[in-house]
Amino acid sequence: MTSELDIFVGNTTLIDEDVYRLWLDGYSVSDAVALRVRSGILEQTGATAAVLQSDTMDHYRTFHMLERLLHAPPKLLHQLIFQIPPSRQALLIERWGYYAFDEAFVREVLGKKLSKGTKKDLDDISTKTGITLKSCRRQFDNFKRVFKVVEEMRGSLVDNIQQHFLLSDRLARDYAAIVFFANNRFETGKKKLQYLSFGDFAFCAELMIQNWTLGAVDSQVDDMDVDLDKEFLQDLKELKMLVADKDLLDLHKSLVCTALRGKLGVFSEMEANFKNLSRGLVNVAAKLTHNKDVRDLFVDLVEKFVEPCRSDHWPLNDVRLFLNQYSASVHSLDGFRHQALWDRYMGTLRGCLLRLYHD
Repeated sequence: MTSELDIFVGNTTLIDEDVYRLWLDGYSVSDAVALRVRSGILEQTGATAAVLQSDTMDHYRTFHMLERLLHAPPKLLHQLIFQIPPSRQALLIERWGYYAFDEAFVREVLGKKLSKGTKKDLDDISTKTGITLKSCRRQFDNFKRVFKVVEEMRGSLVDNIQQHFLLSDRLARDYAAIVFFANNRFETGKKKLQYLSFGDFAFCAELMIQNWTLGAVDSQVDDMDVDLDKEFLQDLKELKMLVADKDLLDLHKSLVCTALRGKLGVFSEMEANFKNLSRGLVNVAAKLTHNKDVRDLFVDLVEKFVEPCRSDHWPLNDVRLFLNQYSASVHSLDGFRHQALWDRYMGTLRGCLLRLYHD
């Protein structure tokens, strides 16, 4: 006679959010223990210092074993070693922070090549920002890992990041901006750009990805959301006639001034500076055939438009009214035959300039 015995073993992995954050921030076990003691946890729980030390070490061992799975989050979903509920897996990946990043850190590396050379600068970045070196390395390695996985994929950059790293739509869009800036090497570190936040650059990146990349015209090409459309950039030279042809420039100015008279608080300043502002915006377009000028796009926008308007104390609403009318009036220029090209350029540039125009 045989008997059957059913055995059930449960080993749900326990994860303390506070300890996880300490580990992500790069604190050693001893430092993490000291910070936990300072938080009053011994009094709250009645635990001894030895138990707290053991608990912290146990969590750190678990995190080190989990880290290789966090490098490729879909593996975390399908592995059987750690019994972690799906809701908690999502917390580990994003909300609690493995793929989260610090604004101060990303501003230091945004637009730089994600290479060993940049990684050597992490010591200085850590000192400058106050972010631990380990946390800087984790964030940099995450940026590089995402870049390598998605840089040559077909399809939407945001969708590819979400699929391979299980990030929320918002965080995937932020990583898409980081990948896009790293690929095109946009300058973001100049002193005159320091007032801009990562959010400002990410906003512009999203507009450029939607309108200026290969993916904006062909969804079946490799690197569709990473590389700028070179043919489009070459065609932008055709816009030069808007400022090179004196009659067109004068007519454009007349149309804009007629439409905005009595509507702008800075009408006199706009009328006096129209030609300089127009030359600045059109010349930015005409120079985008050169890699260096692509890299300096944001420097040029601030120098050629933001700073002149700011020095004349244009309110944001006047900037908006001007850019809207400046863009629309081109459609009334009979001698100009590149309206679709103009709209593709100015539709994105207008959105970027409005975002960049602040203190």
